[in-house]
Amino acid sequence: MMDDKSPLTEGVYYILLSLYEPRHGYGIMQFVSELSRGRVELGPGTIYGAIKTLVKRKWIVAVDEDGRKKEYVITDAGKQMVVSEMNRLYELHTNGLLITKGEDAL
Repeated sequence: MMDDKSPLTEGVYYILLSLYEPRHGYGIMQFVSELSRGRVELGPGTIYGAIKTLVKRKWIVAVDEDGRKKEYVITDAGKQMVVSEMNRLYELHTNGLLITKGEDAL
């Protein structure tokens, strides 16, 4: 799915952002939809597949289990990945502005 040097997929990026507060799978789906104003809709298969991978990479951890609803939260390693992705996206955006609008756009 991804390694530590690969760009994050949009879905994984939003999942990590959503887990700055503990959430369960359905809560993640709702938060991502709300944050993206409905542009990004993650299905259960995407969420739970990504959660499994993110736990394995130690980017998120389970914090609470209430019956069938397991909550997760982002780890320091996951936060580092978010910052790394933000920096990558900033570079893309800045370079795009530089080429299309010139130095005055910066």
